Amino acid sequence: MTSARRPAMSDVAALAGVSGQTVSRVINGHDNVSPDTRLRVERALAELGYRPHRAARALRTGRSEVLGVVVATLETVGNSLMLQAVAAAAEREGYSIALVSLGENVALADAVDRLAEQGVDAAVIVNEATRYIADVVGAPIRLVLVDAPADISYPTVRSDHERAAFELTSHLIARGFPVHHIAGPVDSFAAQAREQGWRRAHEAAGLGAPDPLRGDWTAEAGRRLGAELARQPEVRAVFCANDQMALGAMNALHAAGRTIPADVAVAGFDGISDAANFWPPLTTVEQDFAGLAAAAIGLALSDTDVHRVIPARLVQRASSAAD
Repeated sequence: MTSARRPAMSDVAALAGVSGQTVSRVINGHDNVSPDTRLRVERALAELGYRPHRAARALRTGRSEVLGVVVATLETVGNSLMLQAVAAAAEREGYSIALVSLGENVALADAVDRLAEQGVDAAVIVNEATRYIADVVGAPIRLVLVDAPADISYPTVRSDHERAAFELTSHLIARGFPVHHIAGPVDSFAAQAREQGWRRAHEAAGLGAPDPLRGDWTAEAGRRLGAELARQPEVRAVFCANDQMALGAMNALHAAGRTIPADVAVAGFDGISDAANFWPPLTTVEQDFAGLAAAAIGLALSDTDVHRVIPARLVQRASSAAD
């Protein structure tokens, strides 16, 4: 059995009772079409499920309608959520994405060159991949960075990591104890900003911040470092730099017989959907991944060089409940 034929522009024209040229004008956003005619064509497009041929449209517009996305890894939940949000935001704008994962043997400069050779209109550099931006000199395509400092020469979008971490840590300090920190990698911008917010909260409360422990975003790192903290009876509150490490830390605390939150309050960062189903449900900072992605795609499709900061929201749950 052969598959159904893909609808052609002539099919849309016949259904709408107009010429193929009129259909083309509507598809390409020309103004010289009456409102009634435009409506008939749009209804015919929707009814038939017509999609313009991407290659032909690229020849007309000079744009490929493909955006590049570069990630360092897809093993972290935050990166995966960001990629999913970027793909959805691109689709809403009529774009598809070409993905490059840096892995162990692909430099960011090489990834950008590869995307340029594919003819993408711009590229979004996601989260952990932004740490390698210094390797890119004279990028051949427009770049937008997600989670990067504002003192670089590319447009950026980031969550308000520092402010959110300050608010979260202050919430934990209100229990009356310093907050121990399982931090992210030292070369991660997001981890640095979250750690800075944690430190500022201690300064604001007149407390000394304990020495942070350094993790790698994984639940296993959280478990290992959580076990170290569980052996210290003075530890009464723990802020993990992401929800996955918080999951591991909670596992270690449970295994050591430390009750959460009565003995130790625990909080994370990212706001993954599973956090509400941890035991107990995890207090966290919820990043607006959809808002970050929409802002990144908007900048990629413009010529504006700005730095956007997207608010993040503290979500208090049972893991940090007061005694």
